[in-house]
Parts: sequence; structure tokens; C-alpha cells
Amino acid sequence: MTTPASVALRAAVRDALVADGALLAALGGPKVYDEPPRAAAFPYVTLGEARIADFSTGDGEGAEHTLTLHAWSRQGGHKEAHVIAGALLQALDDAPLSLSDHRLVNLRFAVADVRREADGRTYHALVRFRAVTEPV
Repeated sequence: MTTPASVALRAAVRDALVADGALLAALGGPKVYDEPPRAAAFPYVTLGEARIADFSTGDGEGAEHTLTLHAWSRQGGHKEAHVIAGALLQALDDAPLSLSDHRLVNLRFAVADVRREADGRTYHALVRFRAVTEPV
């Protein structure tokens, strides 16, 4: 059974993030979660929403992915959230990731949004990437 492209992409992204020294320094360790532990220490990153669309051509199958990463901070101000968002961008933009059962055609930064949450003390950076994959 082949691995769905979205699963393979998320696994490769997580592996790249927990291996990135700048991101680990900003987070204080490999705090990259699909679902954060109940008492996760700030700051941390979560793998968020994914959108997958057909990107097939006359030459073969393909998928276009929009992957959202979330950075969470309570450092007191936007700075830490911006630093983590920048580390995510540096770690992933045009990264040559290796995916199970698929080839990553490209992975590009799309947009980032940094804001204060309603609790008044949590800062949240949403960082979106666009990827194209094809089966091998």
C-alpha cells in the first residue's frame, strides 16, 4: 500500500523541522507537534490544516498541497513569534525533502500572519507553504 502524498509530506516536513538547528534554538528543543501535549511548554509549533487539490497534467498525476504551520509563543510581544516564523521559512522554503512513495516537485513559502490571541498573552504565527507532489 502506498503512502498518501499528504501523509508523506507532513512526515517529511516534521522530520525537517526537528532537524533544523535554528528552529530548535528558537523553540528550546524539538517542540514540533501534530497535537501538542496537554501541558506543552511555550514556544512550540504545530502542524496544522492541509488542503490538497488535483494538480495532474497530461504527463501524469500530481497533487498541490497547502500546509499551515502554527507557532505559539507567550514570550511577551510579537518578537518570538516572528523569529519562529522566520525559522520555519528558512527551514522549509524550497527544501529538498524526501517523501515516501512520492516526489516533491517544489515547496514554497506562501504567506505568514502573526497576531495576538484573544487571551491577550499568546502570540500565534500562521505560516503557509505550497507544495506540489507526484507519485514515484
